[in-house]
Amino acid sequence: MALEITVPSPGESISEVTISSWLKKEGEWVEMDDPIAEFESDKATFEVNATAAGLIEKLIGQPGDTIAVGSVVAVLNTEAKRPEGAAPAPKKEEAKAPESKPAEAKPVAAAPSKTEQSSFPSDIKISPVAQQLLEQYGIPVALVKGSGGNGRITKLDVLEAIVQHGLVSGGAALTGARSERREKMTNLRKTISKRLVAAKNETAMLTTFNEVNMKPVMDLRNKYKKAFEEKHGIGLGFMSFFTRAVCIALKDWPAVNASIEGDEIIYHDFCDISIAVSAPKGLVVPVIRNAEQLSLADIEKEVKRLAGKARDNKLSIEEMSGGTFTITNGGVFGSMMSTPIINPPQSGILGMHNIVERPVVENGQVVIRPIMYVALSYDHRIIDGRESVSFLYRVKTLLENPEQMLDGKNPLERVLNL
Repeated sequence: MALEITVPSPGESISEVTISSWLKKEGEWVEMDDPIAEFESDKATFEVNATAAGLIEKLIGQPGDTIAVGSVVAVLNTEAKRPEGAAPAPKKEEAKAPESKPAEAKPVAAAPSKTEQSSFPSDIKISPVAQQLLEQYGIPVALVKGSGGNGRITKLDVLEAIVQHGLVSGGAALTGARSERREKMTNLRKTISKRLVAAKNETAMLTTFNEVNMKPVMDLRNKYKKAFEEKHGIGLGFMSFFTRAVCIALKDWPAVNASIEGDEIIYHDFCDISIAVSAPKGLVVPVIRNAEQLSLADIEKEVKRLAGKARDNKLSIEEMSGGTFTITNGGVFGSMMSTPIINPPQSGILGMHNIVERPVVENGQVVIRPIMYVALSYDHRIIDGRESVSFLYRVKTLLENPEQMLDGKNPLERVLNL
């Protein structure tokens, strides 16, 4: 009996998907629920599984092809007999190479290390990027003088050597072909592009900035991180503090948590916080639902769960839909300052950046503090300047006074019933 495998609908309004890769081959035996292919929609990646055991007679389409939802992509022969002694195809990590007799085995030289490949003296320390440049341009290490700690050769040292010794002329590479390659944009990348352009063209986007002294939060983490992890089974990171501070500030300034629909403004009484995550196939924004009701531990667990699924391309449409406000952290990549783009139909997005020790003035004295620059991009059609600046200042105040993050009030003011 020939059984047709079709592409299921990954979500509403999605009519076509792209074949990412085939996980099985024609003529291969599959068990029920074995994944046959991986597909990509404009919002997520998903697998199509065998609905019965059988022999794959036909696979329809090639990786990169765009096909309609509901199309037949594979045909199984469910009446075929499994080859004698054959078992379900082993996973890649379980597959073993066939053993051979020592006398028949051909001698294979061990793969040399990068240091051996480059013939770099073992006593010279070279940064990974600098070593890559040396190998790429075939530059003798003797021509490069290290300026790093203990004479370590850095990327800048290699670039200076290239200029000093005239190893590159007119900006052209010393060696290697000037090749190019073209790749078809994935549905996810095309969707990201359209949404970013729409956000710039259809919103009155502005950005306001501030700086946060992260010492109070860092001191709190250092003091309680061990006890926190022992009790809750999760590490205490910065994202939970920022999410908690944002939820409190959104309650104080509801316009930042609103969106425009037609000629109406929708004010949300809940905080569904989208967390921007860099996934292998592009930027995704999974949502933490009702974040205002979650503890710091609950937020950390949800962030870890969603980030893990994003890295594995396993996020569902529901997990990325909705959201009333977004937080993005460019600091993990070393960003000092940026102007994040709004995620429509939301009206605001908070950008976190790297933490750098900087001189600041406290009580008339110059002291060194770990400072983070923060940025709020907002839709000026809904949010006025007073609201945007006040919202960001409220987030700053809460982070610099983490004892107020329970309910947004100063503990002493609660004692005084103020």
